[in-house]
Amino acid sequence: MTTFHDLDKKYSEVIELEGHLIDSHILPKIFDRIMDLGGEFEVLEFRIGRKKDEPSYAKMLVIGRNAAHLELILRELRSLGAVTERIFDVRLELAPGDMILPDGFYVTSNHPTWIHYKGRWIEVKDVVMDKVIVVDLLSERAYCKSIREVKKGDLIVVGEEGIRVRPPEYPRTGAGIFEFMSGRASSERPTPTIVKKVASEIVKTKEEGGKIVVVAGPAVVHTGAADHLAKIIRMGFVDALLSGNALAVHDVEYALFGTSLGFKVDEGVRMPGGNRNHLVAINEIMKCGGLRGAVEKGVLRKGVFYECIVHGIPYVLAGSIRDDGPIPDVITDAVEAQKEYRKHLKDASMVLMLASMLHSIAVGNMLPSTVKVVCVDINPSVVLKLVDRGTAQSIGVVSDVGAFLPILADELSRLKILRG
Repeated sequence: MTTFHDLDKKYSEVIELEGHLIDSHILPKIFDRIMDLGGEFEVLEFRIGRKKDEPSYAKMLVIGRNAAHLELILRELRSLGAVTERIFDVRLELAPGDMILPDGFYVTSNHPTWIHYKGRWIEVKDVVMDKVIVVDLLSERAYCKSIREVKKGDLIVVGEEGIRVRPPEYPRTGAGIFEFMSGRASSERPTPTIVKKVASEIVKTKEEGGKIVVVAGPAVVHTGAADHLAKIIRMGFVDALLSGNALAVHDVEYALFGTSLGFKVDEGVRMPGGNRNHLVAINEIMKCGGLRGAVEKGVLRKGVFYECIVHGIPYVLAGSIRDDGPIPDVITDAVEAQKEYRKHLKDASMVLMLASMLHSIAVGNMLPSTVKVVCVDINPSVVLKLVDRGTAQSIGVVSDVGAFLPILADELSRLKILRG
């Protein structure tokens, strides 16, 4: 076993950390990461913030077995917000071709990121995970691009030097859902209590001029909650809806026949011949040229998408290989659908994910870590996968969306009346 005294201090680097290092668990993560990678550390200075709004500061010596080992450790620590005492400008290399990256390109996290260029820190715009950083020399701006968006000659950040990342810190004021749910996922807290806190967060976000995006799956209809989501849209608490073909098809099926997948939603029994209802719904939308045409022709008179259309709320439906139809509104090109999702997620303040593993995880990958995320699903693995795949800021509520949404709609209605 390698010990502190076995390591040559010439392979060492001083790092600095600043922020809410203890209550946001950043410092313990730093210690764990160093030890997990077989390195050692020596704390040189540590100051704890004396008040709730005062940041803490830590300075420590990190020691590796050799230069490569030390760089491996430092790469991990940078992702947690560590900055080396010696600061260099980032290295830039030209993209050799369209959709081709130079070797050693830097891969972004979803945390706020800065690059050090020409002696100053520049914030990287449009940060999301698993992208590259492109620098525009004329404007001295830095922004994220996906591999598909890279053009020959783009200046790409390579290596790890000159990059600073700041992981999100847990809120330190108030008693909203993001303080209440300190465990980040729970099936044990009572649903009504959680829902009331989610509702308060939604109202607060809207009062502050924030943008709320809803991601929803067909279970919203299957569980009888479609009317309640429609009500939430009607009350003005949704700024964009992201989903797939299934939600729209079953929303229309329910609006036309009162069924979802052939089952009477209100009674929970199969309707004779109901297995054809969703295909009839698709056919009716096809005849109208899409959802908007169905509303304009009076075919579709209620439901989630009816409310979106009459209230001018944008929606994006991303296709998949299993879609029936799909209806004309569905974007079947996955790359184009991803672009549309990203367009409507831009500047989002809060995202509410409702019973859709596929679209929830996809959206999670498109969000910076500064966006508040509430994921509701009856399957605990969905909320855990969302966190494990990088959306660590997400709050997971393990609950039936059919029980969650009615309480949420009622609470939002109550708060809307109270606040005028």
